[in-house]
Amino acid sequence: MYDVAIIGGGLAGLSMALPLGQAGLKVAVIDRENPADALEADYDGRAIAVAHASWCFFNAVGAWEYMEDHAQPMKDILITDGASPVFLEFEHGAVSDDPFGYMVEMRHLRGALAQAVARCDAITLHTETLVDRVEMETGKAIVHLAADAPLEARLAIGADGRRSPLREAAGIGTINADYDQLAIVTTIEHELDHNGTAYEHFLPSGPFAMLPLQNNRSCIVWAEKPATAKALLSLDEAGFDAELEKRMGDVLGKTHAVGPHFSYPLSLQIARTFISERLALIGDAAHGIHPIAGQGINLGWRDVAALAELIVDAHRLGLDIGGDRVLQDYEHWRKHDTMLMAGATHVLDRLFSNDITPVRLARDLGLAAVQRLRPVKNFFMNQARGAGGRNLPKLLKGESL
Repeated sequence: MYDVAIIGGGLAGLSMALPLGQAGLKVAVIDRENPADALEADYDGRAIAVAHASWCFFNAVGAWEYMEDHAQPMKDILITDGASPVFLEFEHGAVSDDPFGYMVEMRHLRGALAQAVARCDAITLHTETLVDRVEMETGKAIVHLAADAPLEARLAIGADGRRSPLREAAGIGTINADYDQLAIVTTIEHELDHNGTAYEHFLPSGPFAMLPLQNNRSCIVWAEKPATAKALLSLDEAGFDAELEKRMGDVLGKTHAVGPHFSYPLSLQIARTFISERLALIGDAAHGIHPIAGQGINLGWRDVAALAELIVDAHRLGLDIGGDRVLQDYEHWRKHDTMLMAGATHVLDRLFSNDITPVRLARDLGLAAVQRLRPVKNFFMNQARGAGGRNLPKLLKGESL
């Protein structure tokens, strides 16, 4: 019998396996995909903003060494509201000498986690494996596989994404909101050095972010109404570049989109509960928020760090790691933080994704006030680093379990 069976081998699932396996628990990770596919450049065009607290997590579990050569420090963040001269700048060194975080392309992040998992003998990967169903019995979860013998574990963890079959099978409903936006994601090359600066432009159609990558490149995350986004994606190379430049201005000089373009629908989705009998949900299976603050996957790593700490502590005390006490403590720890972040990103998108004059004036006054009020500004900078909130898990402070 395994101690933990993790359904889903993406960023959340592999990250969850590492601290548990390193603490001596026997872990199974079941994933429907071939992990080699996820390392191809055209599999997923996103780059991930690894907040400072998440960087601490990766250092603590020994995964950072596999991705640091591909990581671009994010030193400053500049926020503007359309054509308004008002701006908000988060400066490197204002609250810490460390960067706000690092930009890492998805394929390099996945590859680093795979390498770290491969060196932990306590973790068993079942790839290209479909889960038929999960049954809960007294003291264990039975994971029935489509083409293999069932696995038994004391706890099942759902890391199987927004459409989580495990969540649905457990009868856990969700709170949903459609933003009526598509996020266009692409990589650009540019003439001028970004100097490690991330730019976030709030436009009437949605946020437009330029996130620094290595080698004079940036990742573009560009929210538009679905019809507009589809029209933009249908343009030829020159037409798409011209539309990019209209929104970017000349801050990075001459630019050119390279590689494929991707699009993702944007919506809010929060599971009504993160737990059920011998089941805990993490990452996108538990919550999906607007990417406006770049905190979505970092919220998932908070889940991982909190749940790992609770499981390892219970294991060392000889308690039932899949019992109600551990699960309820996890729900209590994570639900408040999740709802606050989901609410904040929802309000930000609704507040900034419009061109209503009174609203625009009010938000510009707000940006100007935060820029001038150092204690308030420091609060938001700590949030951007992922170091805000109450009772930060040990792993997010760089401490071992």
